[in-house]
Amino acid sequence: MASEFNEKETKARNLSMSDGSNRRDSIRQEVGSPDDVSHEKGNGNQDLVITKDGVRLHPQPTGDPLDPLNWSSVKKHTILAIVMYLYFMFTYITTTTVPSFPQLQTDLGISYSQVNWTVAIPALGLAVGPLMWSSLSDIYGRRIIFIIGTIIALVSSIGAAVAKNYSGYMAARFFQGFGVSPGATVGMACVNDMFFEYERGQKLGLWVLAIDAGLLVGPIFGGFIDLVSSAWIQWFTTILFGFLLVLELAFMSESLYPRNYMLSRMPRSGADIDTIYIEKVGNVTMEASETDLKRTTKLPFINIKPVPGLRHPRPWDSILRFALTFKFPVVVIAVGIYCFAWYWWILSIITMLPAAYVSYSPQIQGLLFIGLLLGTLFSEVFCSGRLGDFIVLRLARKNEGVRTPEMRLWLAYPAAMLSAIGLIVWGISIDQNYHWIVGQTAFFLFAAGIQMGNTAITSYIVDSYPLQSMSVITFYSVFLNLSAFIDPFFIAPWEAADGFTLTFAAQGILTFFLSVPVIIALHYFGPTLRNMAGEPSWVNPEYDTW
Repeated sequence: MASEFNEKETKARNLSMSDGSNRRDSIRQEVGSPDDVSHEKGNGNQDLVITKDGVRLHPQPTGDPLDPLNWSSVKKHTILAIVMYLYFMFTYITTTTVPSFPQLQTDLGISYSQVNWTVAIPALGLAVGPLMWSSLSDIYGRRIIFIIGTIIALVSSIGAAVAKNYSGYMAARFFQGFGVSPGATVGMACVNDMFFEYERGQKLGLWVLAIDAGLLVGPIFGGFIDLVSSAWIQWFTTILFGFLLVLELAFMSESLYPRNYMLSRMPRSGADIDTIYIEKVGNVTMEASETDLKRTTKLPFINIKPVPGLRHPRPWDSILRFALTFKFPVVVIAVGIYCFAWYWWILSIITMLPAAYVSYSPQIQGLLFIGLLLGTLFSEVFCSGRLGDFIVLRLARKNEGVRTPEMRLWLAYPAAMLSAIGLIVWGISIDQNYHWIVGQTAFFLFAAGIQMGNTAITSYIVDSYPLQSMSVITFYSVFLNLSAFIDPFFIAPWEAADGFTLTFAAQGILTFFLSVPVIIALHYFGPTLRNMAGEPSWVNPEYDTW
């Protein structure tokens, strides 16, 4: 069946690049809003859900009330909030200890470089985790993986709070990252399960906001909790994980849904389903109530069996697919340039802030992260998800209804510029002893650029391979956190050798003059690179059946 999917997807891409009215048959063409939906008969007896522009919704919803696409807005957004909570903790655990660096140095008897590594080691857990959790969530469902991961993170936080030596503390920090890592790939899968593709920009923006907010709120909280002790920073983290676990058990429903299976047995009009991503099936007229297949909210409260109705990957498939993703250059290039020429500099700022403002108390140092937080929030509200969706919609309408992934990249240009300016200004402000508001302004600009760029890049790679969204987000998450793991090992020696001005000016220059040319190249050559690479030989399980 994989070869048939490849055939259909290749046809879709060819259609999207050709002239004429046939362009509207490609899944990339989906535009419109949720209020502009109707039904239309296709060739033969098709009954497809389309927008007012004549473009099909993706994924195609069923008439099943258990279908996550048909859940109420309140239910969807409650689960989205839980997903964002875990993704918030994804980076919160990494940076909340930063204001306590001096105390940790004393308690554990370590150097400043070594205390920097306590931020790097949970990032290693965050990088390794998605390679394990992704396939398991496609087998046993999203909910059980969230619960298990949260329990691991909770227990590890207790371990970090009671650790008496450096090695024990580092081990606990690694498993904190490993436990919270489902917030990346499995969290993104939940978003894809519940929302249509045209909603992706906004939901991805909120998802990215969660990780960026955690990165910046962590030190603010940590600075004040350090008034009690550095150990209480970890006890408070334990409380946060405990509350998250309660929310997952009480309000999080399983969202992995056997979409192809249900569409093949329960078409809206009992007709053949003939879309780009759904196999043709025989005429079947089953109602939702007529199938006893356990799915979503009908699964056991703690489900430990494979979700039925799906062709499940092998547990190690996420590792194999991670390796195979290197064959698809637009993903490799976009993720590589963002992680290693742009994103990882945020760890430079976070880990060097205590050294830059050494005369301030830990509480004031924590408050200095507010500039980063405000830039992130401003960018999300005014410049990221919704604006990205608006730009794509407008460009698609001007392009005869054809949506292309490259339309997502327009926001990356101003984002790179903002981040570069922020880095340069902050480095200069430290060496020149400028007023702290100059540094806050630099933080605002840098963080706004990071948020915009993160949303643009993640939307781009997912739109490039929507049927393989789990794999591309796994690839993204591994390298994002690998970059966060590497940066703390070299930033302190670099700054000690060259000073803040040269160090951060170099980072700003690299951000702009490496990122922008590569993004331009993707803009122009992305479609060609995708066609040359061909289609992946696998799809997300919700698009796969027996």
